[in-house]
Order: sequence, then structure tokens, then C-alpha cells
Amino acid sequence: MRLTTYTDYALRTLMYLAANRDRLVTIQDIANAHNIAKNHLTKVVHQLGILGEVESLRGRNGGLRLGKEPSLINIGAVVRSTEPDFYMAECFDPAKNHCMLTTACKLKGVLYSATAAYLAVLDGVTLEDLMAQGGSRMENPATFQSIPILRQPAPPPGRRKTG
Repeated sequence: MRLTTYTDYALRTLMYLAANRDRLVTIQDIANAHNIAKNHLTKVVHQLGILGEVESLRGRNGGLRLGKEPSLINIGAVVRSTEPDFYMAECFDPAKNHCMLTTACKLKGVLYSATAAYLAVLDGVTLEDLMAQGGSRMENPATFQSIPILRQPAPPPGRRKTG
């Protein structure tokens, strides 16, 4: 499963705001910290505002801040509200399913279970949980680095890899 860029930006925005709770933050601050386009971020912040996750204060000294306590912002709910769908394969989308194997295939059930497990993990995490080790203020934008991809272990000797 891969999150859309939109969801990635939403999560980065929430984490940045949580790390900077002692001040109002601008969209430009977040865009600069994560090296992302301000135009895209503006759309994300607007939706987070509609959801009540972000509060926007207008005016000369305005800016953004969290709309709720970090302990009340559920990551699973944010992901569900920012992802367009969770179609893991063609067969998940009834409008686009042209697979001849659909009636006999068990892959859809396996992928459905995997997606449900993925979302269940996210449902058990709050923004506060994500920020627990990071401290209260992000001094260095490099603090939030990419998570390395874990490689699959090599198959045991004597077993052939099938494809």
C-alpha cells in the first residue's frame, strides 16, 4: 500500500504543527521545512481545517495551529479522510473490474484483510504517539527523515523463488 502525496502532506503538516505548538505557523513555513509546493499544501491545509484538525487564524499575525490536542487526532481517521480509496487491485473497484478471475480468485480477500490490518494499526495511533520521541519543537527540518525500506530476507537455501 502506498499513501497518496496528499495524505503524506497532511500527515507532515500535522506533525509540523504538533512540533511547533508554541507559535503560529504559516503554510510557507511548512512548505519550506518539507521542500514541498505551497499551492498543494494550501489545499491540504484547507481540508484539515474542514475536518477540525487544523485551525487557521486570519490577519496580520495569523497562522495555523492544531485544532485539537494531539492525543485526539487519530492517524487512521486522517488517512481515511485524505485517501480517495483503498483499492489494492482492479477487483476492488466495481466500476473498473475487468478481471476474468474475480469469481474464483481468493487474492481479493487476502488483500482486503491486509488493508484492514494496515488501517487497524493506524487506528491505534494518535498524533501524540507520533510525536512522543521527537520533543515539543522541531528545530531542524531534517528531524523527520524518510523511513528506510526494509528488504525481504533472502529465501532459505534449497528453496526456489517463484514469481
